[in-house]
Amino acid sequence: MQPTEQETEQGYAPPTVRQFSVFLDNRVGKLLEVLESIDGSNTAELRGLSIIDSSDYAVVRFIFNNANAARVVLERHKCAYCETAVLVVELGESQSLASVCRHLLRAEINIHFSYSLMPSQTGGSIFVICTDDPTFAGQVMRRKGCRVLGEADLA
Repeated sequence: MQPTEQETEQGYAPPTVRQFSVFLDNRVGKLLEVLESIDGSNTAELRGLSIIDSSDYAVVRFIFNNANAARVVLERHKCAYCETAVLVVELGESQSLASVCRHLLRAEINIHFSYSLMPSQTGGSIFVICTDDPTFAGQVMRRKGCRVLGEADLA
């Protein structure tokens, strides 16, 4: 039986997740305002965040379980944001972040940034990884036994 294109490594397109980078004034309570808007929406649930702070503003990277609903909430709150497609990788028992980095380095894939998400329901470690080639990076992760998650897996 011949494998379908989806089953072959060449034809595999990994699921990606939309990350929202929100630009906030660096003032007391701004993050709380956004988080309360998200909580109040009952449509988008936060799955992870990373904060990059400077003296005048902060960039908060959010991962949600529903990108379309999150977009509506952020626009309603008048947040300036940009979206990026990122890989969300769940590590298996014998894997580590170092092994993921090693695999990507061997494939000559550059990591722009990475941060962890809240633990999975199975207790596995989950990482957001932004690379210069998410399709190839997802193929490498799949070949090395990492589970690449999509938005539906974060629900």
